[in-house]
Amino acid sequence: MEAEKTSSGRGGGRRGRGGAGGAAARRASRSGGGPGEQQFYIRRKVREYEVLDEEALALIEANADTVLEEIGIEFRDDAEALALWREAGAEVKGERVHFPKGLCRSLLKSAPQVFTQNARNPERSVQIGGKATVFAPVYGPPFVRDLNGERRYATIQDFENFVKLAYMAPSMHHSGGTVCEPVDIPVNKRHLDMVYAHMRLSDKPFMGSVTAPERAQDTVDMCKILFGEDYVDQNCVVINLINANSPMVFDDTMLGAAKVYARNNQACIVSPFILSGAMSPVTVVGTLTQILAEVLAGASFTQLVRPGAPVLFGTFAASISMQSGAPTFGTPEPSLVSYGAAQLARRLGLPFRTGGSLCGSKVPDAQAAHESGATLNMTLLAGTNFALHSAGWLEGGLVSSYEKFMIDVDQLGMMQKFAEGVDLSEDAQAMDAIREVGPGSHYLGCAHTQAHFQTAFYRSPLADNNSFEQWQLEGEKRIEARANELCRNWLESYQAPPLDEGINDGLRDFIRHKKEAMPDAFT
Repeated sequence: MEAEKTSSGRGGGRRGRGGAGGAAARRASRSGGGPGEQQFYIRRKVREYEVLDEEALALIEANADTVLEEIGIEFRDDAEALALWREAGAEVKGERVHFPKGLCRSLLKSAPQVFTQNARNPERSVQIGGKATVFAPVYGPPFVRDLNGERRYATIQDFENFVKLAYMAPSMHHSGGTVCEPVDIPVNKRHLDMVYAHMRLSDKPFMGSVTAPERAQDTVDMCKILFGEDYVDQNCVVINLINANSPMVFDDTMLGAAKVYARNNQACIVSPFILSGAMSPVTVVGTLTQILAEVLAGASFTQLVRPGAPVLFGTFAASISMQSGAPTFGTPEPSLVSYGAAQLARRLGLPFRTGGSLCGSKVPDAQAAHESGATLNMTLLAGTNFALHSAGWLEGGLVSSYEKFMIDVDQLGMMQKFAEGVDLSEDAQAMDAIREVGPGSHYLGCAHTQAHFQTAFYRSPLADNNSFEQWQLEGEKRIEARANELCRNWLESYQAPPLDEGINDGLRDFIRHKKEAMPDAFT
């Protein structure tokens, strides 16, 4: 069925349900684990967990101001960026910018505290900021661990599969960006196929390319085909990850991409990539000081480019093994960094990005589970607004795992339920049930339980809670095997959301012309 176009020129259509209807869709909506009714982004009703008091926050802010003024931040190989800072009143020495106290904060007053990232299906649009939390999938791995148990380089088919899974997952609110790196397509052309896959295979919001300024521009131009040029200029339709080259450097690639997106009123996540002990001090306070300084410099730069452009305070924080130098996840110190960074972001008035389901394990085992669980709990309780790497991350971010994606999605459903907080309505008080049952009986057959038994508790599609004997009869399957089966079922039942054929033709023509205009490059 051809999709309808709105008056703004947006190409969308009816919400696709991934082939799951009727009873299957109802079961999915109860469990949060099937390809059924999609859940809206989280509106948190639980309080943020805060680890820093006013004195500690003020200390970190003062130290960050000192870093900005005395040490400075380098803006490398970008004369335009340096000129913009010089004009704004900063002191520029070579490629190092020194910021007068208060300059960055003053510039950030124009950045929105809350904004909407619009999806081509308006029902899938998400709020970024405030009490909202948005889950997005894994980002960046060059390898996959596939459904046959093989660890190999990712392909465009893997990329498309993860986009389909993210589209079908009820508790995944966002399609993400580089869900894996498709190495079977030339480096200078793969961004076109990746962005197109998000646009064609899903109607959820997505991320753009940042690996070169011209690739960022291609993303924006494709968004103009999908949404309409005027709409893109006035509305955020794509969000993008701009990493600081920690410590205290922004390179020309990231600056070029940031300029493209900010000029076009699209959102940038300015995110220091921190491995404490290697790219920041080993201490929590020292790391937070550097993070704040880097974010202040990078986020305020977007406002120099276009005041009012949406920007997020981001951080990716991990510690390292002092024995091997490898990153470690799920440990206490990075959680304290993320909790503190969330507080600093709220004081700054910017939406916050961190966290996900991070682990260093090579397979979806107990280590993967407890490290991911620790990180994901922190992600929600910190008050994170945009949670990248929420599902599928394995091996320290080198691998996108199909099975772990499914296990993580189950956990996201639990987080969504938890974030609803405690229902204090008259019905939830259950006084009628308490009166009906009285002392010494049970609640299994009372009217209140019968009315709520289908929706009272989160129902996992993967966890086995049956007896040992029943587990034996069903093949003694570990959760990885059950995740494998569920993943295969989802991919087999996938149905693409409708996309206006005229828009689809325009996107394919754009991609064809772009690819024909340049030779393949694999470096």
